[in-house]
Amino acid sequence: MAVPKRKVSKARKGERRSHMALSLPAIDYCPQCHSPKLAHHVCPTCGSYGGRQVMEVKPEREKG
Repeated sequence: MAVPKRKVSKARKGERRSHMALSLPAIDYCPQCHSPKLAHHVCPTCGSYGGRQVMEVKPEREKG
C-alpha cells in the first residue's frame, strides 16, 4: 500500500484546496414585485418568469 513519505504542509494543503470554496447562490430581483429570487427561476412571491405570469401562487396559511 502506498504511504506518503513526508508530511504535507499546511501551505501545500491550502494550495490544493483553494478551489474547493463554496460560493453563495446568485440572487436576482424580480422585475414585477422586486423581491429576491434565484436567477433563471420562477419568482416564488408573484409566480412570474420572463415578464409573464407562469404559475398561480397560493397565499400562505398562518399557523396558530
